[in-house]
Amino acid sequence: MNTPANPDAHILTVNAGSSSIKLAIFTAQKPIRKLHEAVVENIGQPRADFTADGQTRPVTAEDHAAAAQLLQQWMTTRITDGDITAVGHRIVHGGPKYYQPHTVTQDLLVDLQALSAFDPEHIPVELGLIETFQALLPEAQQVVCFDTAFHHDLPTKARLLPIPRRFATQGVRRYGFHGLSYSYIVEELRRVEGAAAANGKLIIAHLGSGASLAALRGGKPIDTTMSMTPTSGIPMSTRSGDLDPSLALYFSRTLGYDAERFQQMANFESGLLGISETTADMEKLLEIEAEDPRAKDAVDIFCYQITKSIGGLAAALGGLNTLVFTGGMGERAPVIRARICAGLEFLGITLDDGQNQVAARLVSAAGSGVGVHVIHTDEATTIARETAELIT
Repeated sequence: MNTPANPDAHILTVNAGSSSIKLAIFTAQKPIRKLHEAVVENIGQPRADFTADGQTRPVTAEDHAAAAQLLQQWMTTRITDGDITAVGHRIVHGGPKYYQPHTVTQDLLVDLQALSAFDPEHIPVELGLIETFQALLPEAQQVVCFDTAFHHDLPTKARLLPIPRRFATQGVRRYGFHGLSYSYIVEELRRVEGAAAANGKLIIAHLGSGASLAALRGGKPIDTTMSMTPTSGIPMSTRSGDLDPSLALYFSRTLGYDAERFQQMANFESGLLGISETTADMEKLLEIEAEDPRAKDAVDIFCYQITKSIGGLAAALGGLNTLVFTGGMGERAPVIRARICAGLEFLGITLDDGQNQVAARLVSAAGSGVGVHVIHTDEATTIARETAELIT
């Protein structure tokens, strides 16, 4: 596809979470360049926060549509609506059919609505935002980019789930998530560290409110911790990660939980919040862990499960050359990186304490058998790149 010739053309990216929306504005001319970004967080809470240009202020945002209106008002102070050529949307789950960026059509929206069963926590919100931005920017092309696309070609032994094989024909498989983040990290690693690092035996740990790890060889994923939904894998801020499937039956018989109640518990009441009984905020947990054993348990279990996952993924790779930490906790919590790596000496990992404390790009010590990096992720840039490739 040809990049728009209009030098005033811009791409808007929309990245929605369950309680946040991030917008970013890019030039549409290649190479694309980010100009502005803003986010509304804590949507649906009594106080939401609006952050742009390094400044945060309280706002009222009772739902995602209201937050989108606030962000649209901010956007028009930076650029006129008519200069937005395309809007790129992050869609968490593409199901079995969608693993390439697509221009939004009515048929696509019908298909995505049907995919809500795969991810009821994200897809309805994301579809609502497509409609919102279609109304706000009717002349702009709307494009969707899928978080599951990165993992689409996982090897069969990683992709198939150990349940009756007939379900695979219905799209029940390991999908993996955080693909837009992983794609960005691979390209950034290649840009700065070179092809050898990007194409070697690589593990990326995306540690944010949602958290997962991926193993890559030759620049391609061979396995990942999340499975069919973003609830699976390692424990997260409020998500349980992997659980014994018979717990659903146990809670049904003993507490009367139906499927919806169990889903609520696993997604919003578990993980760091559930174990600590206090908070899902890792920074707060680290502050109080010396006095509160529940907080210490939450931190210890989080780090332990990540250490164990890195060991398993390294075995799947047949060794490890490079480990990358990214995401909010991966980038900003040196103590978490240190605790995770303390259990990985057998792989040849040694951290440089000083470099780790300041989150240098390379935090492994001289002589470490594995290069350990901290790289800031940027899903918006991946969305903008994919959108720029698609628009005419």
